[in-house]
Amino acid sequence: MKDAFIKLHISIILAGATGIFGKLISLNEALLVWYRMMLASLLFLLVLSVGKRLNRISFGDALRIGGVGLLLGLHWVFFYGSIKASNVSIGVVCFSLVGFFTAFLEPLINCHRVSFKEVVFSLLTLFGVVLIFHFDTRYLGIGLGIISSALAALFTITNKKIGNNYSTSTMLLYEMVGGFIGLSCILPFYLRYFPVSTIVPGLLDFTYLLLLASVCTIGLYLLQIQVLKKISAFTVNLSYNLEPIYSIILAMLLFSEAKELNAAFYIGLGVIILSVILQTLSVIRSNKKI
Repeated sequence: MKDAFIKLHISIILAGATGIFGKLISLNEALLVWYRMMLASLLFLLVLSVGKRLNRISFGDALRIGGVGLLLGLHWVFFYGSIKASNVSIGVVCFSLVGFFTAFLEPLINCHRVSFKEVVFSLLTLFGVVLIFHFDTRYLGIGLGIISSALAALFTITNKKIGNNYSTSTMLLYEMVGGFIGLSCILPFYLRYFPVSTIVPGLLDFTYLLLLASVCTIGLYLLQIQVLKKISAFTVNLSYNLEPIYSIILAMLLFSEAKELNAAFYIGLGVIILSVILQTLSVIRSNKKI
């Protein structure tokens, strides 16, 4: 269990860097995610082929895993849309609501009772987000961020539900490919309503996309899928509430977003961190009793 928590927090640090790429890359959110999933699929396919660890699965299983990958892709589209409509701070703090949505969606999907303790931790997180944004007027960015967090909760729950039957590498590959194919079907309609001047990334954008696809996609989700085999989806999602801290510090340094750090911001982040600490202690205490 200790190793799983270490891997979890390494993956959170990598996740904290993904929001920065959303601001650095000039492509719109849909194209950004489309290229990210395409490059991640190709890179991981190459890695598995060279290592002779490429496993074939049935068409039905590929569809199920690919559908989960599309959920991930849609989460990313709304996440980067939130960042581009506002800033990195708003996009990543809205992501803190993943634990709130998971507390209610996981019991609904897996047919078990809602945990009172999980609801309390989630409400703490919600209170922290409200404190941070109660005077913010960038409603589009906040709205997109909230939708993004709901989709992220659905992804984590469904990923855990089907993930125990497959290897980590198989899950990641078919999720990336499924997400890429699904977005390829949606992208023409998206670009019709949100046209862009070019769909081809420049050299700098392509470099950022390669880093995003390799380190912050393949590396990140290999760790996350391994963690989900030992830790509940709720705990993983709630722990990811620490992600905004890393992203906000980087955004302050790179994009001068220090204006977000007023007294309410500090208090709100403190409440979010408290909810993570309480949940982690609760999990550790429960495992000691087993």
